[in-house]
Order: sequence, then C-alpha cells, then structure tokens
Amino acid sequence: MSIRPPSRIRSRQIGEADIDAVADLLLKGFGKRRTREFWLAVLDRLTRYPTPTGLPKYGYGLESDGALVGVVLLISTVIENANASTMRCNVSSWYVEPEFRGYAPLLAAQASKHQNVTHLNISPMPHTRPIVEALGYELYSRGIFIAAPLLQAFGANGVRIVNADAPPEALRETFEQKLLADHAAYGCISFWCVDAERAYPFVFRPRLLKGIIPYAQLVYCRAVDDLVRFARPIGWALARHRQPLVMIDANGPIRGLVGKYLHDVKPKYCKGPDRPRLGDLAYTETALFGM
Repeated sequence: MSIRPPSRIRSRQIGEADIDAVADLLLKGFGKRRTREFWLAVLDRLTRYPTPTGLPKYGYGLESDGALVGVVLLISTVIENANASTMRCNVSSWYVEPEFRGYAPLLAAQASKHQNVTHLNISPMPHTRPIVEALGYELYSRGIFIAAPLLQAFGANGVRIVNADAPPEALRETFEQKLLADHAAYGCISFWCVDAERAYPFVFRPRLLKGIIPYAQLVYCRAVDDLVRFARPIGWALARHRQPLVMIDANGPIRGLVGKYLHDVKPKYCKGPDRPRLGDLAYTETALFGM
C-alpha cells in the first residue's frame, strides 16, 4: 500500500459544505449497516445541535488535494449536574479511505486534542482499540449486563411512573427535567420514578438485537442502584413499549438484578478530567442516533 507525501495531507474541521462528502465516506465505511439517508439525518441533527463555542460542529476530516479522504464525527456537549457543568465530547463514527489508513492516528489525535474536555469513545471497533489506547484513553466499562426487570421477585411499593412531559410535584433536579425532555425528542423512552421521597429520572433507547429481539439500552439514571431499586415498575413501564429486556453498561454482574453479564462486549473508553459513571450515556451517539 502506497502512502502519499505528508505535505499533501491535512486535517481540518468539517464544515456544512462537506455534508454530502462526509455522508458518502461514512456510507463506504459502514456499508449495508447504515443507509446514506441515515448519515444525512445524523449530520442534520448535528447541524441543529447546540455545540459549545470553540468545539467543532461536526468533527474533523482528513483532506488530500482538496478532497476528503477520512472523517470522524464528534458530539460536543455541556453536561449539567447539581453542582457544576462539564464539557464532554463523544468521538463517534469514523472512516478513512484504505490508501490513507496510515494517517488515521492523525485524525484520531485531532479528535481528542481539546483540553478540559472529557472525550468518550463508546463504540470502538476491535481493530481500533490499540489506537484508542495509544492516545491515552482508559477503559471504564468492560462489558454489559442484560437484565429482565419484570423477573424481579420484589417490587417498590407506592412508586408512580411519570412521563417526561409531565414534571412531577416531587423533589428533583431542574437540569434532569431538561435532559429527559431532550432525550424524548431524540426518540428515547424518558420517564420519572416517583416515590414518597423524590423523583428519579430514567432514559432508555429502544433497540433491536440482530434486528429481531427488542431491548432497551440504559442511557441515563442518577445511579444504577436506582434501577435495581425500581426494577419492577421500570419493567412494567418498558413493557408498555414492548421492551422486555434492559442492557446496562457494567464491569461485572449487577447484584439485585436478574440477568446475565457479558464480558468484553461493547467496551467503552474515556479520556479527560471527568471519568464518566456507569449509567450515563446522555447526549451521546446512543441517545441522539440510536448507535
């Protein structure tokens, strides 16, 4: 495989004028798994997404002689919490033309160069993991736990399920109300579990295993322990959406849940000042694009 002279290669931010070329490259990279219409919808959502000032709107491209030969998409977000806000960047889908693969690390390094930003790579392909680790990313989720919440032997008495569009009259965080509403607009299942003490937020993304078996991927909760505590009411709420199973990022079996832990399945990496906790994929490719 020949590599063109480095002087003819550069990495730059993707602009709105590049959308068609970016969609074409990603279609090449993902083939039958995604359609061109899917990628155009992804890029349209990024166009309308409130990207923080100073961070790229779409991501970065690898350019040779004025033509894009590689791309990486980024989703940059200000993450609110009860005490402060942080910056998070989800390094999402990427592809480099075969003859330029020698420059893929340059593109990957460009995507994770921003200081004071926590970068996530939550869907690395097996062959890209050495690159991810060489760039300083750390593994924070080693596998997944598949739970059947309706099989719990006990339930949480007196718990109400309240939809995201109806803020409960209970103790809750203001930023979480916005988070639930945002994710409902992205196509997620968003609701509150309300008990006598407070309201607990939950967000799930409907998915299909091998295009056949429905399940709900946990996108957000305040703590995985909350999901264990409210497993049966959550199970009933998801059953109304025909989602009998729940997939949760995990580093081992989750005590108190009926299910199975799968090691080294869908590992997730992070790099930066704020290590993400399990149970928080808010404003990532999982939530926005169903990826």
